[in-house]
Amino acid sequence: MTTAIIVAGCTALLGAAYFSLRYAWWRGARDYGQPRILMYHMIRERVPGARFNKLRVAPQEFERQLKWLVDNGWQFALLSELADVVGTPKTVVLTFDDGYRDNYAAAHPLLVKYGAKATLFLVVDRFDRDWSSTKKAHHDSGELMREAKLRDAEVREMLDSGHWELAAHTLTHALLPALADDDRQREVADAKANLEDTFRTTVSSFAYPFGIFTDDDVALVAGADYRYAVTTDAGITPDPLAAPLRLKRVKVSGKEGALGFSIRLRTGKRGLLD
Repeated sequence: MTTAIIVAGCTALLGAAYFSLRYAWWRGARDYGQPRILMYHMIRERVPGARFNKLRVAPQEFERQLKWLVDNGWQFALLSELADVVGTPKTVVLTFDDGYRDNYAAAHPLLVKYGAKATLFLVVDRFDRDWSSTKKAHHDSGELMREAKLRDAEVREMLDSGHWELAAHTLTHALLPALADDDRQREVADAKANLEDTFRTTVSSFAYPFGIFTDDDVALVAGADYRYAVTTDAGITPDPLAAPLRLKRVKVSGKEGALGFSIRLRTGKRGLLD
């Protein structure tokens, strides 16, 4: 056996191992009666060299995902409808965090086109805020602050279409465990009250900013009369009605294509390292 053949064989084995770790293609499908809650942020093209490109799903890729869901028999539900769809085969809940303007400019027309619907977790005070630095001080480039955010009139148009529902993501995208008790209470409860008053709608769901929270935060969410709350924990909650305030979500990354998306829908995660 020549050196070239040995090197080629080792390269092939390493490639197969990497592919297996990245996609875990052999992992069995989760029960299709367990709703998949998908997590999106932005629907826009990637920015060369940017830190948060995982949060940017290109519009053409988002359209391919919606078409794939429709073609493969998935039905769409709002998070507020979760209790009605548990056990129904192939149900997907699309969720969007923060309130980026491309949700209106790019995602909304595609939801209308494919008869889909989504839950929008909106930050109340979302303009001119660099919330990424709240979690990590060195994330101070202002990248997310520069992203255009939804205006109230656009949110109203989205809600009036019947393709969206509104949910809360705190007043300021706060890192809840870092706040004093009274401030945490305001971030959680006042966000709900503000959104309901501004948009004349019912807000029944909440998303923990950064996916970072404590048992005390869960208690605050329950006390504010939210029915559901989502985390950033990757996966599918087996019995969402047994843990309605700690729901896992299927992460949709702007750095992967159709294979990764289909595996995530099947198993809840892309690979072993997700």
